[in-house]
This record gives sequence, structure tokens and C-alpha cells, in this order.
Amino acid sequence: MNGDELTPPGSGSDPAVGLRAVGALHRLAEKVEATNVALAREQGWSWEQIGDALGVSKQSVHAKHGK
Repeated sequence: MNGDELTPPGSGSDPAVGLRAVGALHRLAEKVEATNVALAREQGWSWEQIGDALGVSKQSVHAKHGK
């Protein structure tokens, strides 16, 4: 399978199904990220370490998850 074939099983040619799947994946990714950022902070990770692991700046991850 190449990148052009990434469609959910059974989606056929209905873009609404594919777009709903994309939205669900985004929400899941956000939840997984938030959970793991919180866990990393509980374990003493710096914002720089978390940013490096996510491939973003420490400022970016702190702005998004710092409270």
C-alpha cells in the first residue's frame, strides 16, 4: 500500500467517511499526546525533553500543555 491508498476499510468513494476518520484520528492523537506529556512531566521530564521527543520546540509544547 502506498500513501495514495490510505482510506479506511469500507469507505469506498465517500469522502465524508474518510474525513470523519481523520477527525477521529486527530482527537485520539491529541488525547495520547496529552496523556504522555502529563506522564513525562510527572516523571520529571523538562519541556525541552518533551519537545524533542515530539519534534517541536519546548515553547510550543509548553504553550499547548503547560498549566
